[in-house]
Amino acid sequence: MKVALGADHGGVNLKEEIKKFLEAEGIEYEDFGCTCTDSVDYPDFALPVAEKVASGDFERGILICGTGIGMTIAANKVKGIRCALVHDCFSAKATREHNDSNILAMGERVIGPGLALEIVKIWLGTEFMGGRHQRRLEKIKMLEDNQ
Repeated sequence: MKVALGADHGGVNLKEEIKKFLEAEGIEYEDFGCTCTDSVDYPDFALPVAEKVASGDFERGILICGTGIGMTIAANKVKGIRCALVHDCFSAKATREHNDSNILAMGERVIGPGLALEIVKIWLGTEFMGGRHQRRLEKIKMLEDNQ
């Protein structure tokens, strides 16, 4: 699995913790920035991650900003992206099983690194269930195609 990572200034510290976790787990990743705490614009980092996931170059993406909200909104503008804002373990599992989310968004100012890393572990390790959930994803794809 290849994971694309991105963060703005409000999420750069948590992104660095996630990188350490991915390295320890032997999961390949690429960091699309940012690398400092100077104020930047989250869409500038959400877009390349979302495009790389949508193109299939990366199977999954993880985006971090202060709340996770801005990254989620920006990433979901890219066709084929199902970015889920997650701050608890139940939602991390459900969004993979039911929604086949391909990007995880979190807020560094909302949760601590311990919970965030548990969410990443669950989210990366959970498979899409298919079945009735596939039918729902097909309806989402139809919505995208009609835009």
